Amino acid sequence: MFTELGHFALVLAFAVALFQSFVPLIGAARRVPGWMSAAEPAANAQFLLIAFSFAALTYAFVTSDFSLLLVVNNSHSLKPMLYKVTGVWGNHEGSMLLWVLIVALFGAAVSWFGSNLPPTLKARVLAVQGMIGAAFLAFLLFTSNPFLRLAVPPFDGHDLNPLLQDPGLAFHPPFLYLGYVGLSMSFSFAVAALIEGRVDAAWGRWVRPWTLAAWIFLTIGIALGSWWAYYELGWGGFWFWDPVENASFMPWLIAAALLHSAIVVEKRESLKSWTVLLAIIAFGFSLIGAFITRSGVITSVHAFANDPERGVFLLLILAVFMGGALTLFAFRADVLSSRGVFSLVSRESGLVFNNILLGVAAFVVFVGTIWPLVAELAFGRKLSVGEPFFNMAFTPFMIAIGVILPFGALLPWKRGKLGRVARMLVPAMVLAVAVGALTWAMQSERSALGPIGLMLGSWLVAGSLIDIWSRTGRGGGRLGRLRRLPRADWGKAVAHAGLGVTMMGIAGMLAWQLEDIRVVQEGDTFEVGAYALTLEGVERVQGPNYVSTMGHIRIEKNGRTVGMLDPEKRFYPVARMPTTEAGIDNGFFRDIYVAIGDPQAGGGWAMRSYVKPLANWIWLGALLMAFGGALSLSDRRYRVAAGARKAAPQGVPAE
Repeated sequence: MFTELGHFALVLAFAVALFQSFVPLIGAARRVPGWMSAAEPAANAQFLLIAFSFAALTYAFVTSDFSLLLVVNNSHSLKPMLYKVTGVWGNHEGSMLLWVLIVALFGAAVSWFGSNLPPTLKARVLAVQGMIGAAFLAFLLFTSNPFLRLAVPPFDGHDLNPLLQDPGLAFHPPFLYLGYVGLSMSFSFAVAALIEGRVDAAWGRWVRPWTLAAWIFLTIGIALGSWWAYYELGWGGFWFWDPVENASFMPWLIAAALLHSAIVVEKRESLKSWTVLLAIIAFGFSLIGAFITRSGVITSVHAFANDPERGVFLLLILAVFMGGALTLFAFRADVLSSRGVFSLVSRESGLVFNNILLGVAAFVVFVGTIWPLVAELAFGRKLSVGEPFFNMAFTPFMIAIGVILPFGALLPWKRGKLGRVARMLVPAMVLAVAVGALTWAMQSERSALGPIGLMLGSWLVAGSLIDIWSRTGRGGGRLGRLRRLPRADWGKAVAHAGLGVTMMGIAGMLAWQLEDIRVVQEGDTFEVGAYALTLEGVERVQGPNYVSTMGHIRIEKNGRTVGMLDPEKRFYPVARMPTTEAGIDNGFFRDIYVAIGDPQAGGGWAMRSYVKPLANWIWLGALLMAFGGALSLSDRRYRVAAGARKAAPQGVPAE
């Protein structure tokens, strides 16, 4: 009964979303207050109905209600409770329900926190958000209904994909969707502003916190996915350039560009057309990501579905929203003219350069992701674009961003002097060069990757410190002024430093990683770098819904035990699928990573071992970036648009 109510709530939510899509929009056009104000209760009602539906589906998974086809295909009575809950979104239909829930959540959040918005803009934003919700609710109800019943329920289910039965991946999709789908709010603000015919400093202030929130969640989601791939899959890598990984990375790059571009709109009323276009494209890449993961056009281990019918529906949604928004963008070109004038050496120019590099980097990833499909359709050739292409084509743009970022952060608005900023950054330059030279001298192999990566990361971290210190002025009392700096200034510095830490981690791990692959007998000792590893034994362990082959490995350095590892090779009988659980001895400067494989015909066990320098700096940097974003978001100036409007004329509304 409860699940039937969940299905009914989903149908009602679709009706409410249709109401929210048109009534407030008409009210805003005709300036009818009652019709405009209907947007808020509609947004709240849609959110509550979808939340109830999601709760009903969760209840079905928790109680192992095998009368639902979705529960049968993605759960099992012996599965641990955590994975019964996360199984709700570990499939196509459930993940789409989570998708529409987050769309509705962001719409409801505008009604909760958008009291400062002009009534017409607020009504139009919620109307556009309602259209997005209605489109995906239609997709869910007509092609991917999670509440389909079975006439004869089976005794038990088929279990969730074992790769998804992991804490890291359990929470990866919700964070990723909060970022992915959260960019719909930037899109709604952009389309609403185009309909209204007004893009000004106030709009720049209003759109930034929503974009920042989505970017924070997307950062955490990508980091969780990378961390999961590192310790779960047994291959020891952190990024594979898989099409679905790229599908989340492209919106992240565009959202980062949008955040920086919106600053120029807010502060200088420049780059209006570019910022609106980025807001449209950012959500467009999210829709492309949904299409890639759910249409089957590109093969990926992350893909949720392989259904041409669903792919056509998603392609239609993409065409309608992107085509409509870009057409509106073309018609409203007259209200997107910029007023601010700035010199070539200024913060505005630095942000423009930043946007160009991020945009081109996203385009490179897009081309590499989509090219196999284009080659197959146009030339009949099956191609794969892998790590070598992305490393060669993408890395130079990120290096360029790292080089210019401290300069751009310190340059003043409108007009600046590059020499003055360079003098301020001399300590950072000296530190970066010293770190690079020391690294070059200490490494055994003459590879430039490690020294350049650590030099660039040090440059970013030191540049961020100089940036925050420069905001305290001159003379005494600087420490006191440092404590009173706005949180947004601290957030920017922490996020930029986090990027530097991640760059150092990637460079260190790729440049100095040691790998050892061999067959090991019980009792054997072998060396990997400065460490001696001993396989003390292998045992069979019975888990709640799997059987595990677990090795016990002692790690020694200079004759002293520094750790014990228990890598596993699990087999899930219901899903008939193995997984690898790597054993990792985490350290601040290195990880020791061991994955145990299958038993060999001649005795012993296949074993893959690594020493990975600075591995954890990759995810530490990502957390710092997300924390910096959260600090900025906590600044009241970014949470509300107080003071964002200007007394100067602000463009003529369309009506």
